[in-house]
Amino acid sequence: MEAQILTVIFSLEGFAFTKDLTYKLEIGLSNKDIDGASYYTNYTDKFILDAYVQWNFYKNLHIRVGQAKLPGNVERLISSGSLQFVDRSLLNAEFNIDRDIGLQLLNEHYLTPTFLIREQFAFSQGDGRNVTVGNMGGYQYTGRVELLPLGAFKNDNELEGSALEREDKPRLMVGVAYDYNDDAVKTKSNKGDFMETEQGLYQTDITTLFADAVFKYKGISLLAEYANRSAEEAIAIDHQGIPTGDVVHTGNAFNIQGGYLFENNWEVSGRYTHLDFDQEVQSTMEENQYTLGISKYIVGHNLKLQTDISYATFANQSDEVMARLQLELQF
Repeated sequence: MEAQILTVIFSLEGFAFTKDLTYKLEIGLSNKDIDGASYYTNYTDKFILDAYVQWNFYKNLHIRVGQAKLPGNVERLISSGSLQFVDRSLLNAEFNIDRDIGLQLLNEHYLTPTFLIREQFAFSQGDGRNVTVGNMGGYQYTGRVELLPLGAFKNDNELEGSALEREDKPRLMVGVAYDYNDDAVKTKSNKGDFMETEQGLYQTDITTLFADAVFKYKGISLLAEYANRSAEEAIAIDHQGIPTGDVVHTGNAFNIQGGYLFENNWEVSGRYTHLDFDQEVQSTMEENQYTLGISKYIVGHNLKLQTDISYATFANQSDEVMARLQLELQF
């Protein structure tokens, strides 16, 4: 069991120059952020999370330039400070595409007076966050479409855990995302380990697909998501055709979670996650995890106490029980 004693994230965002030009800078100061220095990061720790400028150049069209979250699964798009549990699910841990450096185009429009549609497209270098020495493989192309047939959520709380906004009418968001990483060089598309050989980096095309849904009404919140990753050649080989030991984490995953927020801002929540990896990677990965959580929101997500307990099964290992307790403070 890992112990995370303290997580510190510094975030700065606001207006720059004009009301149409905004910026965001977010850095992570936890022990898992202040590490990872390597040749690929120019021997600098990977503490920069978001660093971008966004311009609203025409009506609802925005262009974003810099390092930011890619438009992948909805669970990853939720801020780490707004989670329903102590941490995200195993689906997110294994399949999310996190952040990268590049350009993004965002748009939204109403099909009817209440039916909202959002589109987002990203073009990025495909190697993950803080890789600054140059493009290691090909490029990454990501697209996401969100349908909100019952209208917009209050204060964009589809991207928050729990139902703190207590929607007075049912709200639903259905999203689909597709990611293609051309000549990817990492075991999880733009995440995981670099697939190194004596002749350089092993390259293969990796495709990731996400489908998800968020529903909220009064104190009820539900989130469901599916992920699939495939690769042209999942097993990395050297110039002689001998496997190097690196394998792309291909397979499928499903996650469903939900909770009920009582009037006193205590919440009971549950989560089930299923991982179904392809045969090459299946033997060492968790297959199922069941989680029960209890949270007390003192000042919304800015001050909350959370605890959860999980029971996990492994393919060829003993089952595991994990308990966590967290006090979160944001200011």
